Amino acid sequence: MQKKFFAFVLVVVSLALALSVSAQEPEPIKIGFISTLSGPGSALGVDALDGFNLAIQHLGGEMGGRPVEVIVRDDTQNPDVGLQAAVELLEAEKVDFMTGIIFSNIMLAVGTPVFESETFYISLNAGPSQYAGAGCNPFFFNVAWQNDNLHEAMGKYVNDQGFDNVFILAPDYPAGRDALTGFKRFYTGNLADEVYTAVNQLDFAVEIELIRAAAPDAVFTFQPGGSGINFIKQYSEAGLLAEIPLFLPGFSADQDVIRAVGAPMEGLFNSSHWALELDNEANVRFTSGFALEFERTPTIYAQQGYDAAMLIASAVEAVGGDLSDKDAVRAALEAADFESTRGDFAFNNNHYPIQDYYLRQVVRNESGDLYNQLIGVIFEDHQDAYHEQCTME
Repeated sequence: MQKKFFAFVLVVVSLALALSVSAQEPEPIKIGFISTLSGPGSALGVDALDGFNLAIQHLGGEMGGRPVEVIVRDDTQNPDVGLQAAVELLEAEKVDFMTGIIFSNIMLAVGTPVFESETFYISLNAGPSQYAGAGCNPFFFNVAWQNDNLHEAMGKYVNDQGFDNVFILAPDYPAGRDALTGFKRFYTGNLADEVYTAVNQLDFAVEIELIRAAAPDAVFTFQPGGSGINFIKQYSEAGLLAEIPLFLPGFSADQDVIRAVGAPMEGLFNSSHWALELDNEANVRFTSGFALEFERTPTIYAQQGYDAAMLIASAVEAVGGDLSDKDAVRAALEAADFESTRGDFAFNNNHYPIQDYYLRQVVRNESGDLYNQLIGVIFEDHQDAYHEQCTME
């Protein structure tokens, strides 16, 4: 009888301890982070992940009183690999949010299972036009931009500068198509040629000869990652940089490209939704924290990763850590009630940003290092061209 009593007491104590531990350690917020972490585009994914993790660090590793668990997968810049990783994160890991994808063809491959599972996807980069218009979705939010936008800004700048015979080129995938569509929306002059290159192309000898033969008065290109680095190097080595001005979107002239290309970058103009010098508390905290933690100047990919984490945190905080009410979480995300590194911005009806776009130029600082200097504003409170087609309930 006494043994049974002690056994009963042990069971009660064990249950009490378990309940106590459970009460003290709430379930983590699980965030699936799929990105390109290997291959020619890996610098972009690494920067995005570093920015995201820096935000988690600044949040003390918690959101809404719950610990944060970031589960990372490498998509190897392959849509099939990205899709497989997404299904695993949704079905096996039961993630609460997903983010991280850089390339739009991978985002389009992953979207269907994510949306069907009613899991919120917070895009920190990929902004395909397919999700901005008629295909908009209540579970998709983009904290960066719609794919066309940075190219629209540079199209307007090139047009305003009086260039009237421009050669344009981009890789042949959804973001590349969106890029040149965006540029042409605000550039009204003649096109010397419009060329689509292979994804991850590293040798541009043929394209450079096409440019030389066309003799345009300017060139605009979007080439991400290693492709952008090689294009600028080869364009300069061919002597064209001194003859034909080259204009770029921000991600083709960002700090990762500057580090890899070096001196030929000096003087190049590019467009961006963010700049190092933007004077707000969140940006100062991000830029100084990133430089201290990773000993390099942050890129827009890092900035977007940081803001994506802060957006998720704002929504989790707003619902008190309770993610069971999807409508409440969606409303909290739509409110975008957090301090962004870019300053003021808001979500449009299609969950893409309304924000300013800037002109930057690569210059040397007092120490002789190259960086992107903020020159001025190209667009104020700019909206993407597809939002009116979105009839999201």
